[in-house]
Amino acid sequence: MGHLVPPAGPQRVLALAQLSNSVGDGAYYVTSALYFTHVVGLAAGRVGLGLGLTVAWAIGSLVGVPLGRLADRRGPRGTAVLLALATGVAVASFLVVRGFVPFVLAACAYASAQSGLAAARQALLAGLIPPGERTGLLAHLQSTLNAGLAVGAGLGGLALHAGSRAAYLGVFAVDAVSFLLCAAMLLRLPSVAPTATGVRRGHGLGVLRDRPYALVTLLNTVLLLRMPLLSLGIPLWITERTDAPAWLVSALFVLNTGAVMLFQVRMARGVTGLTTAARAIRVSGVVMLASCAVFALSSGLSSWAAAGILVLGAVLQVVAEMKQSAGSWQLAFDLAPANRTGEYQGFFGTGVTVARTLGPLVLTALLVDWGTPGWLLLGGLMLAASYGMGPATKWAATRGAVTARDEQDQQSHQDLGAIRTGRAGRAGPRSGNLCR
Repeated sequence: MGHLVPPAGPQRVLALAQLSNSVGDGAYYVTSALYFTHVVGLAAGRVGLGLGLTVAWAIGSLVGVPLGRLADRRGPRGTAVLLALATGVAVASFLVVRGFVPFVLAACAYASAQSGLAAARQALLAGLIPPGERTGLLAHLQSTLNAGLAVGAGLGGLALHAGSRAAYLGVFAVDAVSFLLCAAMLLRLPSVAPTATGVRRGHGLGVLRDRPYALVTLLNTVLLLRMPLLSLGIPLWITERTDAPAWLVSALFVLNTGAVMLFQVRMARGVTGLTTAARAIRVSGVVMLASCAVFALSSGLSSWAAAGILVLGAVLQVVAEMKQSAGSWQLAFDLAPANRTGEYQGFFGTGVTVARTLGPLVLTALLVDWGTPGWLLLGGLMLAASYGMGPATKWAATRGAVTARDEQDQQSHQDLGAIRTGRAGRAGPRSGNLCR
């Protein structure tokens, strides 16, 4: 439990908020596809879930930046609470969806609120937790997330076993309530003052003009191809290219979830700054290349030999995942301006959406169509991205220092101007009084 429960105070409240909605999300992920196709009657694949969810998450990734900026300007706690409520309402609307267009609208609302909520929570975390403790807390939250998803998946499994419309509706109701509980937990946190009050509105989509940070985000997006690898790439490889038993797909998922839940906090302890974060990401790239090479060896072997190789590959993959996660969390916070955390976190979070949207196409082509060369190409791509993160981090850190000095100088000039204006204002009435 020490790995799952952070210290008392804001850290524990943030973990409880994470746990509450992750249970609902776990149940939703397990049952949503069958609910929308078998109960609602939407066409699967391109017309229904494929096109609809792709559009929804594309829109969600676009609005994550402005919603993150809203958290910077209006305060992250209030923004996070409102977005948690909005997510709950969006999930509840799925209960009455009966057609493709309403489904797309509800999915867009859900994805947008989820993306904005993630950015606002990161801004709230930055306002409540000292910089040196953030990566450790995020590791706790990741463990909590996996624990909640596992519990939710179990609830979803019960609904799948029942197979009734009422059981599916119950799962969606649980997910909606989970976000209401999340909002209630967030309300227990101290209020955090807006941080972007001194930022000119002319900045617009300033994060998009921050080329070093954009490069870091792009490289991290490449590394995030590991996400659809577990949910899609490995299952397709097992069933299409190996003689391993199909149930191994579920076993590897449990292995991954359990390992992250138990060891993510330990893996993150050595990440304390930009240098250690970049090093952790380089290590993850090397381990990920080894994992891809091991996965490639499973083709053409006997059933149990292939299973053993796949388990070894999965162990290496989850080690790479935990190293990459810890390093990317540190970089995402340390390279962002302190007064625009929500905006920058909203942009950094788009990497997850892009990886989940485009990843299935990339992984299907590489692994199913190309086989062993595809595995090696994927591992090489991730290794290159991990080693490119070091120079990109140095560029972003240098650019950030220059930007911080410029903003400090600008603020000093503004303060000096205000002082002079105040003196002039005080001199004016005195001159008038003397004239009278």
